[in-house]
Amino acid sequence: MKTLPYWWDTVDGQPAPSPEPRVPPSVDVAIIGAGYTGLSAARALARAGASVVVLDRERIGWGASSRNGGQVVAGLKLDAVSLVDRYGETRARELFAEATKAAAHLESVIAEESIDCGFARVGHLQAAWKASHVEAFRREQALLGSVFNHAVRLVHRADQAAEIGSTRYHGVLVDESSAAINPARYVRGLADAARRGGVTILEDAPAERIARAGTRWSVESRSFAIDAGDVLLATNGYTDSAAAALQRRLVPVGSYIIATAPLGADVAHALLPRRRVAFDSKNFLYYFRVTDDRRLLFGGRAEFGTADQSSTIRAAAVLHRGMLEVFPQLAEVEIEYAWSGNVAFTRDEMPHAGRLDGLYYAGGYCGHGIAMATYLGDQIARRIAGEPIANPLFDDHFAAIPMYSGTPWFLPLVGAYYQVKDWLQ
Repeated sequence: MKTLPYWWDTVDGQPAPSPEPRVPPSVDVAIIGAGYTGLSAARALARAGASVVVLDRERIGWGASSRNGGQVVAGLKLDAVSLVDRYGETRARELFAEATKAAAHLESVIAEESIDCGFARVGHLQAAWKASHVEAFRREQALLGSVFNHAVRLVHRADQAAEIGSTRYHGVLVDESSAAINPARYVRGLADAARRGGVTILEDAPAERIARAGTRWSVESRSFAIDAGDVLLATNGYTDSAAAALQRRLVPVGSYIIATAPLGADVAHALLPRRRVAFDSKNFLYYFRVTDDRRLLFGGRAEFGTADQSSTIRAAAVLHRGMLEVFPQLAEVEIEYAWSGNVAFTRDEMPHAGRLDGLYYAGGYCGHGIAMATYLGDQIARRIAGEPIANPLFDDHFAAIPMYSGTPWFLPLVGAYYQVKDWLQ
């Protein structure tokens, strides 16, 4: 079993060696993080005429941008009922509209840059873990239609074999607007697009210190410092003490995935006949999909903490048991990959972008980052470039989490709470 992301093995080999990029001594904007947020922002800033450097302590897309499940799911982490309860109908519509814009923006970037990443509007399904969850699906369906003008379809258990080859669930809610993508190939294509625009990308270049230098900024790495007019923090679930203010606002949570050996065509078709991306209705949810080479990817919050090698191995066993509970017909199928990565949660489970202590930032996608990170990266870049952007997700007063300095000591307690909640609901 390989303990690296399956997606990495789907990306063509590295291009022929080229000279190391020259470190620019001075730029208009320095971006920390070469994932979707940072690369999207770099592309937009370069188009606006800015000189841009992107620094990453690992490689392009090394974090969640190449480790996620490849699900571009409509909406936000908060469901329609929660959005309306918290914000009221008018504000909830504005926020939901941003998620719709994000998905459209993602699709337009892929088309404009001709990125070969397997993007397909296959739709998603949410599967009811308990019979009582079907009633919640009905409320969600009604509210999505009446308040958000967003149509979804409820498929009852007796008919769900047309959507999912499992009897574990009690019906499914289908949304035709969601999509599937190969995340590693997408982030590679986004980096290529940024480079074509003149962006310098520095890998193995951690930002170790970010400090004021008069009216500008000094970004220090291991062996160099770059003078920048503005700095964008695009580190999300990998934010460290170099950006301490943002670190106190983003909570890294591990997400884990296993991938089977390639399945026979008939077996793969029976699991998800319409090739939709899928997740279930638990708080401690499972999410899954079938890849182009007919593997089942099966993921979830198998542990509630930050991801590392030992937690990945433990989580692989948990996910394998979960996979067999959902799809017992895969009992004899080998698991060939197991990996993990950090997503970033916020206290209110909403993405945020704006300016903190003079530094720009975007993050906190709560597991919905492929489209939203691309979109908010573009939006915050436009603001940096001087456009008068009005976005309901912009927050220059993003509150820190009380008693939190960047080490999520409380995650095991949160995980236990959600496990009990799943048992009770």
